[in-house]
Amino acid sequence: MRQTVAVSLPEDLASDLDALAEREGASRSEIVRVALRKYLAVREFQRLREAILPFAEAQGVHTDEDVFRITS
Repeated sequence: MRQTVAVSLPEDLASDLDALAEREGASRSEIVRVALRKYLAVREFQRLREAILPFAEAQGVHTDEDVFRITS
């Protein structure tokens, strides 16, 4: 089931959205759906990373390079 959500945008952001929709041949709704999915995925990744950070640091994993070293 679909649900409609009204979002208020500043004029410049609405103009940018319209220009992108025109260039990509997509609807405003599709662009906003894609952007929201990406935003939610990034926020979930950040939440999980923050949750495991204390455990990783306890194992001596402090950087992305440490992760690559351990998993390679």
